[in-house]
Amino acid sequence: MKILVVILLTALSFSFSKEVGFTQEDRERLIRLETTLKVFMEQTNKRFEKLRQDMNARFELIDKRFEQIDKRFEQIDKRFEQVNNRFNDMFNFLWILTGIFTTLTASVIAFAWWDRKTINETYVN
Repeated sequence: MKILVVILLTALSFSFSKEVGFTQEDRERLIRLETTLKVFMEQTNKRFEKLRQDMNARFELIDKRFEQIDKRFEQIDKRFEQVNNRFNDMFNFLWILTGIFTTLTASVIAFAWWDRKTINETYVN
């Protein structure tokens, strides 16, 4: 009985299974799909190329902006150098004033000491 059922099932499966071949309609569908895919790829490539050009233009603008910022930093550096030179000049001037004041003070003290010494020598002797 089992053998009969197996033979019957295999016979039925062979009778229902038709071999479906690759039809002309399938070929035409593949050709349309390939054409559509080509058009899509061309459009995508154009979009990416346009996007790439746009990005390159933006990067060039950013590079120019960075160059302008670099120039400003150079100007600021020059300004700091000028301020630094100005401070050095002021310190040098203060050292000169300090030297003059010290010399005058020492001269006045030396004169006062000489004057006291001279007065003491004249009146004491």
